[in-house]
Amino acid sequence: MDIHKAYCSSPIGTIEITGNEEGITTLNFIEKTTADTPDRVLNPVRDKTKIHHSLKECIQQLDEYFNNSRKEFDLKLNPEGTEFRKKVWDKLVKIPYGKTKSYLDIAKQMGDANANRAVGNANAKNPICIIVPCHRVIGNTGELVGYSGGMWRKEWLLNHENCAVFGKQTVLF
Repeated sequence: MDIHKAYCSSPIGTIEITGNEEGITTLNFIEKTTADTPDRVLNPVRDKTKIHHSLKECIQQLDEYFNNSRKEFDLKLNPEGTEFRKKVWDKLVKIPYGKTKSYLDIAKQMGDANANRAVGNANAKNPICIIVPCHRVIGNTGELVGYSGGMWRKEWLLNHENCAVFGKQTVLF
């Protein structure tokens, strides 16, 4: 099955989306551009007629999320990963907008409080950022830890969602 790519602009950088008829496979920030970077990365396509139909809805929902008109995504997802990682990612999708969970919370939900390091590893390997909201996972004592897109993006996303961390308003910058 063919994998298709699309790019979209966001307030926190250019996002590359890949997917096929089975669903979205990856969603990641593009950090650096090179001489070989296609022009569409530097100037993301906004003409949806040029975007494969399997990715159009994702771009629309991301636009709505960044414009504060969407709090939940309704997309077919098809991430590649181990069964354990997929179970963790399924838990992440259930963290509500504006809320956070700790690695320990998720490990307990999975039935093994000792698995919080494994949960952290699965969180770090999440191939579909924002939609599978790994940015909503924080350290066990409420500290902000790790985010593959950069801590500044994690802070931005939590502020965007007006997250409360252990009863405190998250004003991070």
